Amino acid sequence: MAQINITLNQEEILQLMLKDREGAFKKLLQESLNSLMKAESAEQLNAQPYERTEERADSRNGFRERSLNTRIGTIVLKVPRHRNSSFETTIFDEYTRSESALISSMMEMVVNGVSTRKVSKVVETLCGTSFSKSTVSKICSELDKPVREFKDRPITEEYPIVTVDATFFKVREDHRVISKALMIAYAINRFGYREIIGFDVFSKESNDTWIEFFQGLRRRGLRSVKLIISDAHEGIQKAIAAVYPDTAWQRCQFHFSKNIAEKAPKKYQKGLRAELQEMYNCETIEAARARRDEIIHDYRDVAESAMECLENGFESAMTVMIFSKGLRKALRTSNHIERLNKELKRRSHAIGIFPNEESLLRLMGAVMMERNDMLQQAKRRVFYNPGMEELSQCEQQLKQIAKEQMQMRAA
Repeated sequence: MAQINITLNQEEILQLMLKDREGAFKKLLQESLNSLMKAESAEQLNAQPYERTEERADSRNGFRERSLNTRIGTIVLKVPRHRNSSFETTIFDEYTRSESALISSMMEMVVNGVSTRKVSKVVETLCGTSFSKSTVSKICSELDKPVREFKDRPITEEYPIVTVDATFFKVREDHRVISKALMIAYAINRFGYREIIGFDVFSKESNDTWIEFFQGLRRRGLRSVKLIISDAHEGIQKAIAAVYPDTAWQRCQFHFSKNIAEKAPKKYQKGLRAELQEMYNCETIEAARARRDEIIHDYRDVAESAMECLENGFESAMTVMIFSKGLRKALRTSNHIERLNKELKRRSHAIGIFPNEESLLRLMGAVMMERNDMLQQAKRRVFYNPGMEELSQCEQQLKQIAKEQMQMRAA
């Protein structure tokens, strides 16, 4: 591996820090990357500057300047030249998959004549002064393959816990702008690690599309799911019943509280949310039911529809009460997938309206690949071995809950 020696003019950097912090950071980055390329050059030549050895592979031939666009502005780098061979560097592979996907989507917008002047300017800044349809096609094809492979990969591990959700994006189709649903499955494997195991784009969020999404997960190998966490969309419940009938459902408590509070007069919403949280934090299901009855008694006259919502949805929101307190807290909401949705929205902000469905799948898929890589590197567990043992011990209880939930849906 190349050893890097970075030479900085301390006085110059200090002066820049006092007058122009951004300029100082650009200078630091410039010097660091130049030093890295010098080290790469030495490694490829098997010789340091002015070093004469039998192992020397070639000679240096000066430098050429090349601009690099970074998040803190454009910097000019000195790229080494070799006399008889080409110098190879990874420095100019500056974009992650998701950034490349973002750029390709913006380029498609320009090529299809639907972009704004601002988008065109951004693309030119990122990609050079011009690009053609063939350039766009090449970039897209290079990105599509890894995204498709990630999306359709076989599911070979066991994932006892799965969280699902859908978020919406604007897409141009047949000269119209329509809203399309991006469905996502986030799972926890038997070692307690989170992973994004599935995503796909559908024309809408419905019973049929959720069943199709779940069937896709099953075809790819998803088995032995003990608990599915989600909001209360009817399509998700129907899909669980159709594809994973032995799997219990945990209604997200955050969404449940929101659903209840929105049905109550505004002046009662804050207090009601606090009391619902107390109910969720009860030590036992019996204590939670008693607290529910108290809340219904106190609010029935002023928030009747809210109390009906609480009464009807209580049991499905309290599935996790069969677990210990630590495991309950980890599995009672779908907040982690909501955070992913926010990141997807943020990353799509520059696009606004996607030029086509493929562009949406490409960018969102690239972002999810990036997020999945981060999850793998972070190695943060939701639970440890005792949690997995507890899930196994509760398997029959979960199956009984799944059976009762099926009966309630059929009633």
